Parts: sequence; C-alpha cells; structure tokens
Amino acid sequence: MGLKEALGFGSDKKIRYAIVGLGDISQEDMMPGVKGTGNSEMTALVTSDPAKARELADKYDIAMSRTFTYEQFSEALTSGTFDAIYLATPNWRHAEFIVPALQAGIHVLTEKPLEVSTAKCNEILAAEKASTAKLMVAYRLHFEPGTLDMIQKIRDGKIGEVHLFASSFAQPLDPANHRAHSGTLAGPVLDMGPYPINAARYVFSDEPTAVLSAVGTRHPESGFDQDFDDTVAVTLAFPGNKLAQFNLSYFGGPYNTLVALGSKGSITLDPSYMFGKPIEQTLAIGDSKKNESFKNTDHFGGEMKYFSDCILNNTEVEPDGEEGFADVRVCEAIIEAVKSGSTVELQPFTRTKRINPDTQKQTLRATSSPDLVNASNPARGVDKQPKN
Repeated sequence: MGLKEALGFGSDKKIRYAIVGLGDISQEDMMPGVKGTGNSEMTALVTSDPAKARELADKYDIAMSRTFTYEQFSEALTSGTFDAIYLATPNWRHAEFIVPALQAGIHVLTEKPLEVSTAKCNEILAAEKASTAKLMVAYRLHFEPGTLDMIQKIRDGKIGEVHLFASSFAQPLDPANHRAHSGTLAGPVLDMGPYPINAARYVFSDEPTAVLSAVGTRHPESGFDQDFDDTVAVTLAFPGNKLAQFNLSYFGGPYNTLVALGSKGSITLDPSYMFGKPIEQTLAIGDSKKNESFKNTDHFGGEMKYFSDCILNNTEVEPDGEEGFADVRVCEAIIEAVKSGSTVELQPFTRTKRINPDTQKQTLRATSSPDLVNASNPARGVDKQPKN
C-alpha cells in the first residue's frame, strides 16, 4: 500500500477545493487552471453574490447546493463537499476564514498577505499549529522556473556575495477598485509590498533587521481617496551590511523588475513579479551578459498542484504560515516608518524553511483569461489578454 492509500486517498485522488471569494484573482487566474493540475478539482464556491454563484457554478459544473454565502461559511465547513479552500477575500478578511477552516481540519491555500497585522497572523499561526490541516500562503513565484533558477545561481555563487537588492513594482490602480477606497489596509504596502519583501528575503536567504527609511506620497489627481500613500519608497537593512531598496506605486505605469547585485556581477529579472509573458533573466559578469527567457507558466495552477501534492503525500509545505508572517511583520514596520519618519527596528526572527529549487518548480501550461462575472481587473485601463 502506498502513502496516499495509507492516508485514505486513492492513487488518482484529487483534492476538492472550495473557492472562497470570487473576485478577479479567483475568476481570472486560479479557477481556469484548476483542471490542468491533475490532482485538484473545484467542488464548492463561497460568495455572497448570487450572480457569481449561479453563473460560475454553471460554468464549472458545480451544483448550486454546493454554493455558500460568506455567512454560511461555518455550514460549508461541515458540508463534506471540500477538503481545502483557496482564499481570495480582501486582505483584512483572511483570519476570519483561515482560523475556522483550520479548526475544522480543512486545508487552506490563502492569497497574500497572510493578514494585515502580526497580531492577526499570530492568531492564524496558533490555529495552524493546533490543526492537522495544512496552511500555505500563495507565493506563486516560489514555483516559477525563472525565479527558482535565479535563486539557484545566487546560492551557487555565480554573482559572488550578494549585498544589494533593488526593485520597483508599479500597477496603475483603477480608482473604482476597492483598494482605492480602503485606506492603508488595501494600500500598496500590504497589497504589493509582499512581492519585493519576499524577493529580498529569498535573494539574501535571510531576514531584515530594520526598516531604515520609508517615505510615502499621495497624488490628488489619481482619483484615490487621499487617506493612504499611493507611492512608497523603502530601504531595509539585512545582516552583513546588506541593503534592499524598493519602490511601490498604485499611480505609476505598469512596471516590475528586480536586480540582485553581488561582488562578481548581477542578475536582473524583468518582469519579476507579474505573469502573462516570459520572464527575462540577465546574468552580468563584468562585460559579459547572458540573457535567458523562461516561458510563461500557469503560476496559480502550479502553486495549487504543489499544495495538493503536499496534502496527498503528507509532506511539509514550504511557503507556510511562518513565511506569510515574515513578510507581514516587515509591512507593519514599513507602515510605522512612513508615519513616524524614523527607522524602525525589527525584532529578531529566524525562518525555519527556505525555497527548494529542486523540488518546487512547476511548469503547467498557461491558461487564457475568461470573461468575468461581476468582477474586473484592478489595474486602470487594462484590457486583459490571453496569458498563454
């Protein structure tokens, strides 16, 4: 008898997911690729929008009896219709669903950030520790081939001792999107910040010790509520005299890139965080430059496939709750530094796991963007294109 059978799963068992929150990221990015994972399937939906429930249940052949409102979530957890949830609610509604799911023995794949405060994260971590279920934070780049290749090159010493990380990440936010009217909780620090923070942490394989500086600006012409900073510039200190500098913006044109600078050379990724086109990697050593292009993959299906494999084989998850906490604690300190105008020291923290490029790479074929039901892309003036 194999491990899957010993755990009560057949050799062709698929993990059944309830999709909780049917906004843009669920409809456009996760749901189209679930079938292609081979080990996962959608069997329930959780939304308080009747049109979404009806149309998406019909589209994905899910019985209406397996659609639940947010208010019916406790009922959903005991319905026996799913083994795991994919959570894509607004950032500040994560603990609300993660904690009871874990307490019910339901596995959780949640979008970033884990929550909007370390206090809320600690509630989640306590539930994770007490549960038999698994929790994974959806760090899709932990499975992306170009990113993993960069991490391996850095660990192999290709560019020497890496001491500087620099990045910019901008998305022109549609003023009609809820992020433009939800203050700091949905601002660029918590919404976009986990990308460069996480990248700096995997580039250095270490944890930051302080937010040396963080400055924010607001643009009245943006159409956003003027109660949060739409553009933020940050400098983090890491052990060994290493620095990470990055910029975040809801007001700037679409842009995302990163560079890791070492004593021998540099590695650049462009794009570094978004998907939909190949990731271009440039390795520069002295006057020599080598360019590699990594084919666009289905980031969302890939991370779900990995998570389902971990459930089926009862193996440890890498981007677990601790990984989510590691980024939120930095986001929290950045928000404090912007308010105070001062350096904010971070309490000592040790990450117990790191990315394993040998076991985490996923190469599922990219999917195409479907028509959305009562949802839209958050970017200003963006017409969605096929992602394959």
